Amino acid sequence: MKKILVIAVPSMLFIALLFSFVSAKQPELAQEPQAIQISQPTEVYFPNSLKERLADSIQAYFNKAINQNQIVGAAVAIVKCDSIIYVDGYGKRNIALKDKINEETIFRIGSVSKGFAGILTGIHVEEGLLNWEDRIVDYVPDFQLSSKERTRKVTLSHVLSHTTGLPYHSFTNLVEDGLSITRIASKFKEVRTIEQPGNIYSYQNAVFALSGKVIEQVTGKPLREVIQNRIFKPLQMTTASASYEALKESDNVAQPHQRIRHGWRSKRINKKYYNNAIAAGGINASITDMGKWMKFLLGNNPEVMMPNTMRTVFSPKIQVGGRRQYYQKWPGYSKSFYGLGWRVHSFVDADTKESSTIVHHGGSVNNYRSEIAIYPNEDLGICVLFNSQNKMAKNCIPTIYKMIQEIMTTQNDQLLKESLVLL
Repeated sequence: MKKILVIAVPSMLFIALLFSFVSAKQPELAQEPQAIQISQPTEVYFPNSLKERLADSIQAYFNKAINQNQIVGAAVAIVKCDSIIYVDGYGKRNIALKDKINEETIFRIGSVSKGFAGILTGIHVEEGLLNWEDRIVDYVPDFQLSSKERTRKVTLSHVLSHTTGLPYHSFTNLVEDGLSITRIASKFKEVRTIEQPGNIYSYQNAVFALSGKVIEQVTGKPLREVIQNRIFKPLQMTTASASYEALKESDNVAQPHQRIRHGWRSKRINKKYYNNAIAAGGINASITDMGKWMKFLLGNNPEVMMPNTMRTVFSPKIQVGGRRQYYQKWPGYSKSFYGLGWRVHSFVDADTKESSTIVHHGGSVNNYRSEIAIYPNEDLGICVLFNSQNKMAKNCIPTIYKMIQEIMTTQNDQLLKESLVLL
């Protein structure tokens, strides 16, 4: 079932929105990190012809992937300005059963959870309970690096931006083995750091999860409860949760799948990240709730967090280099940074030479795969959730973005033709 929400506005505003969508020039992301502008979006209207074309294009894209056995199932949401303009599910929740994925089917979102951690920290910074430069050791006394000097330097901002100076993925194995985050924090002293805090990007799960421990310390509540009360409830994300138990209690969950020789087989949902690293990868949500999340990220809920604080969360902290990543193959890719729980990419159009910025993250856990991308200067968000590991996930964001661009450009051309006739 296709669901597209519509809000009507005057026709001249609609024309202006269409024109800005396809032609707005955005500032290039420079070598030095610069802030991203977040403001409360205006209302948007989509005519029936555009809605139908968008739905048909996306449906064909996912159905083809299912028919070719590339994926088991998926769900997609697209947000423009203050509206979820498209949300739907495709394929099966379980390859062996008939149950279909719909817009309320719940997935694990893996490292897309890191964006929630950055925002949740921002909420508490906004309230004055935390500061981005607070030292981790002041909240987690067990935290130790091999150097006492470097231990004292590591801040909340370093943890959220993967700039603690620890080697790539330090002790992710212990996170997945279920060791408590406090115990893991004391074991970092066994690892030789590769740089001073703040000087180098090195992706983490274990040390990133300490951000959640800090929030638990200042609130006196379990992190899953804080996320529920400060994000899920106010945004009316009714299917979202941060626990294994909540996922198991639902009767509409997409099972994870593993590829086998002639197709797919379902796997059990495991407990990894739920008991010790929710901030790094422990959130569950339906695509409808991810649509609500993207509306918030576009500045629609200042009562939850103000745009200025969100701009700080999205601001680049460190340039990302080294390992070759899939998003570097997206059309027009220029360079990447990491903010506070978010990747920030710079793109340059090959024809117009105009620059643009995308706030993005991918996630992978327990054979689930997820992608989310926010285009702040276009008031656009795209999220795709899969219940299998697959190659399609690497390019689904630019592919869907291109579909939207082509449809909007065609519609804009038609409006211009009609206006010329009227003249």
